[in-house]
Amino acid sequence: MWWRSPSFILDRRDQQQVQQFDGEALSVSHPPPPSSSMSEATHLENPNPNPNPNHNNSAYYQTRAAHHGVVTSDWLAQAQAAVGIFPDPADDFSSAIALEEDAVAGGSGGDGKVFSVIDEFNSWRRQPDLAEAVAAIKALASVIRLSKATTMMELEIELKKASDSLKSWDTTSISLTAGCDLFMRYVTRTSALEYEDFNSAKSRLLERAEKFGEISYKARKIIAMVSQDFIFDGCTILVHGFSRVVLEILKMAAQNKKLFRVFCTEGRPDRTGLRFSNEMAKLDVPVKLVIDSAVAYSMEEVDMVFVGADGVVESGGIINMMGTYQIALVAHSMSKPVYVAAESYKFARLYPLDQKDMAPALRPIDFGVPIPSKVEVERSARDYTPPQYLTLLFTDLGVLTPSVVSDELIQLYL
Repeated sequence: MWWRSPSFILDRRDQQQVQQFDGEALSVSHPPPPSSSMSEATHLENPNPNPNPNHNNSAYYQTRAAHHGVVTSDWLAQAQAAVGIFPDPADDFSSAIALEEDAVAGGSGGDGKVFSVIDEFNSWRRQPDLAEAVAAIKALASVIRLSKATTMMELEIELKKASDSLKSWDTTSISLTAGCDLFMRYVTRTSALEYEDFNSAKSRLLERAEKFGEISYKARKIIAMVSQDFIFDGCTILVHGFSRVVLEILKMAAQNKKLFRVFCTEGRPDRTGLRFSNEMAKLDVPVKLVIDSAVAYSMEEVDMVFVGADGVVESGGIINMMGTYQIALVAHSMSKPVYVAAESYKFARLYPLDQKDMAPALRPIDFGVPIPSKVEVERSARDYTPPQYLTLLFTDLGVLTPSVVSDELIQLYL
């Protein structure tokens, strides 16, 4: 069973006002160049390796660090070095279009390089407010637009290779893999292609690709609208991690003049709660920073919990930032609702059975003091929260119960 929120009927004026509350551009650190010592065998196995390889830290966490600003000396140094290197995010769209026009004219970008789906993906990733999966979708749409294939078979093979390259760029990113898979299913799932000439079929593919990208880009706004009925005046909301979808929800609630306060977990070692509390302070929303170990202590004051998700799995559970599982356990034991905000392109065909039944995603941890070499440190970046501890999922498909996620996955992947 699932419900759609009446918030869908917000008038055009309200929707225009919402746009004024778009998140400010977040500075991202410039990824260092690939190591020159990388073996030739690695290049043969993966023709498009992650440009920021690190054998100790997963690409998943490197991506999170770029978008969520991990406050360590290394990340801070990279961020400071990046000032003046990256262009204004507002110019990214126009520069990407110019690059594509150059590629169409001469088969290469403005700097003379052959078009690469990884380079196109990274150019879109520079926009802090653009999700990684949406950047991949836009990059795959460019593959169709710039393809020189002469048959549908060639185009599909080229698109499949590009999708595989993106997924291999960061094998631990659930949203990236799910976004690529859903793009392939949505774009190629039309029988009309069999009855059209190649140019017409290619145009139809491109049209569907751009439509899918537009739907994915607007998902965050839709989720913010469908969730408004669940936030009431005088409530206290506990937030864990820096979810851009949750931030959009609370921004819209503030814009709708709702009175609420927010508890932010500190979110060590990322310290994402510090950044989220800063965003709430900018909106003049009462906010309190809570250390991670004080969640149970503070839960009595909380009316609801809001979290994002790196991935929504077939069971209806979620994979998210480390600490989500224990917060959900505490909330469940005290009968507090746990709401998950996640875009539909994060719905993944995964069914983890326990915490270890996932691809490892490691992260750097700086305790500020030397750690003896004999001491083992848990460096996992995420955990799995089973569906029985979740109340509702706010998605661009509507408001879902965890039990209906499998049905939606079937519809998405059919």
